[in-house]
Amino acid sequence: MQDIVVDLGERGYPIEIGFDLIGRNERLRALAAGRSVCIVSDETVGPLHAQALMAGLGDAPASLSRLDIPPGEGSKSWVMLDRVIGHLLERRFDRRSLLIALGGGVVGDLVGFAAAIYQRGIDFVQVPTTLLAQVDSSVGGKTAINHPLGKNMVGSFHQPKLVLADVATLATLPRREVIAGLAEVIKHGAIADTDYLAEVEAKLDDLLVGEPDALAAIVAGSIRIKAAVVAADEREANLRAILNFGHTFGHAIEAGLGYGEWLHGEAVGCGMVMAADLSRRLGGLSDAEQRRLTEVIVAAGLPGRGPHWGADRYLSLMETDKKAERGAPRFVVLDGLGRARMQAVPEATVVAAIEANRVATTA
Repeated sequence: MQDIVVDLGERGYPIEIGFDLIGRNERLRALAAGRSVCIVSDETVGPLHAQALMAGLGDAPASLSRLDIPPGEGSKSWVMLDRVIGHLLERRFDRRSLLIALGGGVVGDLVGFAAAIYQRGIDFVQVPTTLLAQVDSSVGGKTAINHPLGKNMVGSFHQPKLVLADVATLATLPRREVIAGLAEVIKHGAIADTDYLAEVEAKLDDLLVGEPDALAAIVAGSIRIKAAVVAADEREANLRAILNFGHTFGHAIEAGLGYGEWLHGEAVGCGMVMAADLSRRLGGLSDAEQRRLTEVIVAAGLPGRGPHWGADRYLSLMETDKKAERGAPRFVVLDGLGRARMQAVPEATVVAAIEANRVATTA
């Protein structure tokens, strides 16, 4: 087991990385002791892992309930948020209560937001069970639901009290979910650490077949990178924005297709291909660096081309991106692999990057 601390002073918290953590975790039992506890999962993950989590809590909670929601991006919605809040109210949860998010990024984002607003804020714990959630969305305190006009448009910063990255849960992941998680893994190397990117490239075959030790090493490596960025810039005033590399294009793809048609990681993977092209056009990446990054994205099984829409459609969808200023999108670009920054980009350059990396026709 490895421990990594997100150093945010009184809002800081530990992240435990290891195997079979959810059934025997003393930190979690201590947090749950004497409290009303609700485990929120989804209808796929809950039947696989909730019983082990509940058994691990034992008699520590004063009361324990469980709520499973439908799986998929569609559950990051007002309807599901109301369902979670209603569950807590019906059981008279108070401000000392504890929420546990057991699942992927959808569950983590939804439950974190519910915790942020229920009675003006209660504690919660992240127990991520997908690769993408373990390496990215469970760390950093971003919580949100989606709006039809934009992804993650309604949310809050609310840090968890503990993150348990139980690598054993990844054994139940479909291959498509593993591939989607690799997008965020590759992103961390691209924006912050070329040695880590090289490690991902070297271990890619093992990662794609779910080799446990390779997954554990990569989960730990990604969490270290993200934890350091979050500690330096908790609320995305400047540095933390680099974690959105590929996301401006990716969020546009998700919104345009309808949430859930592509997994978040698939859209981000394609978004990074476009962002790498954009970076080359701006002089930040060499041809060889752009080719290297694109090749590892495609080798991981992620989409290398976006939907066939014209550039105007992409630009319209990007107007509601959270990084936009007065409707004009700003982009995370690379000044060489391992070095990222945010900048406004001329529309003609954005259009060129889109046109070069989308499917030419609907055929």
